[in-house]
Amino acid sequence: MTTSLLIARRELRGYFSSSSGWIILAVLLLLDGVAFNAFAMAGEKKSFDVLQSFFYFHSGATMVASVFIAMRLFAEEKQIGTLVLLEASPAREAEVVLGKFLGAWAFLLLFLVASLYMPVLVMVNGKVTVGHLFAGYLGLALLGAACIAIGAFMSSLAPNQVAAAVLAGAVVVMLVLAWLMARKIDGVLGDVVGWLDLFDKHYRTFSRGTVKLTSVVYYGALTYGFLLATAAVLGARRWRG
Repeated sequence: MTTSLLIARRELRGYFSSSSGWIILAVLLLLDGVAFNAFAMAGEKKSFDVLQSFFYFHSGATMVASVFIAMRLFAEEKQIGTLVLLEASPAREAEVVLGKFLGAWAFLLLFLVASLYMPVLVMVNGKVTVGHLFAGYLGLALLGAACIAIGAFMSSLAPNQVAAAVLAGAVVVMLVLAWLMARKIDGVLGDVVGWLDLFDKHYRTFSRGTVKLTSVVYYGALTYGFLLATAAVLGARRWRG
């Protein structure tokens, strides 16, 4: 675990020193602010509806941010030739993957914290519970973790960061649209595809202020599965020498 934390700190330092990471987050926060202002000023909406709309839009920004944050995790190491150093280090594949994931997730959480003032304004000036705020941000954190894990896996496979972002984005879009594909499939298979839906099936309840254990398990399992697959890719590369 100590090794993973050291790698996470190195990764987080890399995000802080990279202008591209800050530009991406600044643009997304700007869009979030514009959207939030539109939600808040649109007629006589109830505070609950404004907050739900904020979490709905912010989930899209979170997914986009996660894909762009994760694209550099391993693809950048390949481009600059430092991946071979990681492969030659005594750190186990799981420690490397976990460390990089934690660093990327920590940077994403900073993005989420930076947006906190918007729903807090709704809570101060309207009737919104702390529970709704907690559930919404828990959902965003879990959604972001899953997308970063997907991005990490694609980054371990892709030759460069652009390819990693495209591949990860494609997988995320497919999972977001799983509910639509499930409508075209009958029987148990359709139910399984529907349950895999990244957004409609599992995130919407968080945006409404409700935490469902099944959705927490879903995001946890998805994150764990893709991180495990990423470690397997690194292990295969190390074995091939």
